[in-house]
Amino acid sequence: MVEETKKVLLVPGYTGSGPKHWQSLWQEKHPEYYRVEQRDWNHPDLQEWVDTLDGNLSAITGPIVLVGHSLGCITIAHWVSRYQRPVYAALLVAPADVERPDALPALRGFGPIPLNPFHFPCIVVASNDDPYIQPERAAFFSRQWGGRLINIGRGGHIDTAAGFGPWRQGEVLLQQLLR
Repeated sequence: MVEETKKVLLVPGYTGSGPKHWQSLWQEKHPEYYRVEQRDWNHPDLQEWVDTLDGNLSAITGPIVLVGHSLGCITIAHWVSRYQRPVYAALLVAPADVERPDALPALRGFGPIPLNPFHFPCIVVASNDDPYIQPERAAFFSRQWGGRLINIGRGGHIDTAAGFGPWRQGEVLLQQLLR
């Protein structure tokens, strides 16, 4: 029996992932990767973002590995709480804590954050100095979602502003999920 090739679906967060963001660099390196394109990256709407994610998932055949960043991770958590479409695994990087008191008003509509266990394996990647989530909170989400937590130490929001370009460590984690 031949194993189906797994597909990668990138799920960017608030404002999308710019051209130097690791998600964009991965897609440039792997044009076969899919990417969720939201109608409005700067004014996120929970229902619209979840529906757009579900529409992307329904259009892809075969096993899918989701790769979320920031608000994209929270979008995935909401999707999991509403849908049971098959997913092979997920890599959730720097989930944004939209429930914290200083969360941007544009993001608060994504709370409360669902705590349902995911119906597929996931890895949650966090750092000790992410301005958008405390390490303890990332660990809590990882436990609730049934994920494996990887704390990379100092890494900020694991984005371009924090000095992340191609992010080789993330590619290694993704390859683990693709096996």
